[in-house]
Amino acid sequence: MNKAIIGKKLGMTQVFEKDGTMIPVTVILAGPCSVIQKKTKERDGYEAVQLGFDSVKENKLTKPELGHLKKGNAGALKVLKEFKLDNADKYNVGDTLDCTAFAEGDLVDVTGTSKGHGFSGVIKRWNQHRLKETHGVGPVHREVGSMGANSTPSRVFPGKNLPGQYGREQVTVLNLTVVRVDAQKGVLLIKGAIPGAKNSVVYIRNAVKTAN
Repeated sequence: MNKAIIGKKLGMTQVFEKDGTMIPVTVILAGPCSVIQKKTKERDGYEAVQLGFDSVKENKLTKPELGHLKKGNAGALKVLKEFKLDNADKYNVGDTLDCTAFAEGDLVDVTGTSKGHGFSGVIKRWNQHRLKETHGVGPVHREVGSMGANSTPSRVFPGKNLPGQYGREQVTVLNLTVVRVDAQKGVLLIKGAIPGAKNSVVYIRNAVKTAN
């Protein structure tokens, strides 16, 4: 991995190619990100850079957090994320990364937090079918259904699809294409949908599982 940046999902739109082809894209405010800390093999055993993103008021952070950011010559930042970059040597503490780190046609992996749906049933959470809405079924048309034999094994096997918390988990979408890079507005237009609600934080890095 040699490219990475933190961004904010602004929403979706569409762009058109010269031949009239419509491409759905997600608009991401990519950076600017400050290099807060560098990890080295000699001191930490691996090479990486820690990036900071999204300014906030100082009273929103603790004194240890402010002290850490001050070492990186940065103001109060809300989001910190570490990336293991192959070319970490070329970055120095205090450097700034923006959307121009990527180019049109790059393949990227985007990580975000999916929308939370709260406690959900098996139909919404696992896309299961409902039971027959006929006499004799009872008022359980949207319930999970049979749990298995009650004599053997007399328990529910782990991993069974049951109601529970749905969404609000980390999701990574692989091999998305960068369609446009707007340096003036500081945004990336990435083909397709990415996880998360509007204004949610996303992490973008160059694709690590590209097709041969």
